[in-house]
Amino acid sequence: LLFFNNLAPTFLQSFHSVSTPPPSPAVFLCFTRSSLSSEHQRSNLLLFLGIAGSCSTDVKENRNLDNVSSKEGAGIPEQLPNGSGGAGRKRPLEEGNNGHAHPKFRPKKRKKTPGPVLPKNALMQLNEIKPGLQYKLQSQTGPVHAPVFVMTVEVNGQLFEGSGPTKKKAKLNAAEKALRSFVQFPNASEAHLAMGRTLTVNTDFTSDQADFPDMLFNGFETPAPPEDPFYLGSNGNGSLNLLGEYPVPAAGTNSLAQTPLSPPAAFGSSSGGKNPVMILNELRPGLKYEFVSESGESHAKNFVMSVTVDLQTFEGSGRNKKLAKARAAQAALSALFNMQLDQTPSRQPIPREGLQLHLPQVLADAVSRLVVDKFSELTDNFTSPHARRKVLAGVVMTTGTDVKEAQVICVSTGTKCINGEYMSDRGLALNDCHAEIVARRSLLRYLYAQLEHFLSNNKEEHEKSIFMQCEKQGYQLKDNVQFHLYISTSPCGDARIFSPHEAGVEDQGDRHPNRKARGQLRTKIESGEGTIPVRSSNTIQTWDGVLQGERLLTMSCSDKIARWNVVGIQGSLMTYFTEPIYFSSIILGSLYHADHLSRAMYQRIADIEHLPQQFTLNRPLLSGISNAEARQPGKAPNFSVNWAVGDQGPEVINATTGKDDMGRPSRLCKHALYSRWVRLHSKLCSTLRIKVPKPTSYHEAKQAAMEYHSAKQTLIKAFQKAGLGAWVKKPIEQDQFSLSS
Repeated sequence: LLFFNNLAPTFLQSFHSVSTPPPSPAVFLCFTRSSLSSEHQRSNLLLFLGIAGSCSTDVKENRNLDNVSSKEGAGIPEQLPNGSGGAGRKRPLEEGNNGHAHPKFRPKKRKKTPGPVLPKNALMQLNEIKPGLQYKLQSQTGPVHAPVFVMTVEVNGQLFEGSGPTKKKAKLNAAEKALRSFVQFPNASEAHLAMGRTLTVNTDFTSDQADFPDMLFNGFETPAPPEDPFYLGSNGNGSLNLLGEYPVPAAGTNSLAQTPLSPPAAFGSSSGGKNPVMILNELRPGLKYEFVSESGESHAKNFVMSVTVDLQTFEGSGRNKKLAKARAAQAALSALFNMQLDQTPSRQPIPREGLQLHLPQVLADAVSRLVVDKFSELTDNFTSPHARRKVLAGVVMTTGTDVKEAQVICVSTGTKCINGEYMSDRGLALNDCHAEIVARRSLLRYLYAQLEHFLSNNKEEHEKSIFMQCEKQGYQLKDNVQFHLYISTSPCGDARIFSPHEAGVEDQGDRHPNRKARGQLRTKIESGEGTIPVRSSNTIQTWDGVLQGERLLTMSCSDKIARWNVVGIQGSLMTYFTEPIYFSSIILGSLYHADHLSRAMYQRIADIEHLPQQFTLNRPLLSGISNAEARQPGKAPNFSVNWAVGDQGPEVINATTGKDDMGRPSRLCKHALYSRWVRLHSKLCSTLRIKVPKPTSYHEAKQAAMEYHSAKQTLIKAFQKAGLGAWVKKPIEQDQFSLSS
């Protein structure tokens, strides 16, 4: 106290000015701040209060506010408690502060961030349901550095066996298998929760009515092909939500056979903030991603990355390597763990009816990459002047479950139609040079070539043909031969008019499905781009009317593809030889909207009835690709490029004239295809499906295909009955030619 004699009057005055009870150190500080004359005096008073053992939080806060430290001594040396001077510490070292007295050196307590309650694993849940279970070590195999333990547990008289690299993981595996058996008991929901599989329906397992979906049981069955496979999502807290299973693929492949999928629109999910690479790394740590290839034009590069998981290799493509890695991880998650992270309804593939030989997204990405790579090869890595295009289309053929064995059949580009004045009455000009229409005509050339191979005397060529003879008359495709149509953007007409932009995360489908404009038949504009609705009357075009200046109307690509889904892609002449052939999938490189595309392709004529035998309403797989193609800038070129298997190089056609720049007819024109048909007709006259005298003209040959034309008329009536407009026909004169004319 002697040290503070010079402060006594002020101190006592401050003390007496405060009523009882005696003030705390904080009160002293309040009064002394204004009454002490110097910063040094106030500093000493604070030091005195510290020596007195004050631990008041208020004092500490005020010390910090006043910034009382050795830096504010203004050159006056600090005093130690024993009265000695120097630049030492203000007070002795104290325990618990690492030797520091000042609060800023005291360790701060970490605040626990609130998080979701972690779900119980299978072992914990099984113990709650059946306490006191005994796990026994059955065997230990493998080398010392990589042992394999087998543990068993007996539940309800049944023995369950699990294996793993540690005893703990083996026990967990055995518990999971035991929980799967609980699906027949009332507490099956607990078993689902124990596996981290949250049910999205309120289920009463004791009810007499089966008011819950069959999907409930599939989650705990052995991994055999289920009856109703669905999608896997995330429940938002990092645990997985199983809604069903794909069949397990055979080792060494990244595709598999599967039964029809249900559209996942009813199941919404969130990825919980984790991207596919992170999720896959948690499930299979230490994976390595390999760079496969780089392709694409300079403004639309495409990278391919691969990852090997459980002896299977999965590939992903994207505009950069990071995105490609994510696509590869997503492919692995889809195939091995049944996970679909993107549950936006408008982006989901719509599976085809019947047997599916491939995972939808894996197939779509593979088909897209094959077509783009082939076009790159044909145009010298897009450096050729004819690499310019707005729309790219192609057909890919698969002959089994492995998409790696898929083959590009044809590739084409184009967005224009012929000018009416260049129409040919000898079948020498192409009327429609839109990419997807040209691709289908190129496919016809391939089918004719395959029939010719089948008739070849060369045994090797005969066996390579994709056709086989039917039991009765004609020919059919061999088992598992499928054709997949790729278009770089949605086809013009009904599919594109309502989907000008990519589907966003918030896009929940068509908000106005019942509007009158939905599903209307539309026609292309002569020598231009875009479509207009068909007129209710005057749908018949005349030869002289078009030649005198009336605009030539051509049905939109959406409408033509819808027609192919009824009458087949083989055309009327090919039905003399084969059964109807349909596309197994239609894949878009951009502007994929599930609702709009499905409506345009088949949904708007879903009520079609009384089709001839062997004709049906085909519902192919509809899908977009993982990495949507960038919009092609600039004006559309006037030319169209086509190539098919066996061709030396691409053919370039002037879309305005329907011929090449030298005025020569295309190899895809009606005259050229009719010539091949006549040659085959003479060779196959004994096995024809249509028995009529040899036709004398192209028109006569087409009209003799009675069942084909009956199916076509049924389709036209279905459009009219639905109030979608009338089909516009070309002038009949353009088909009335013969090979001798």
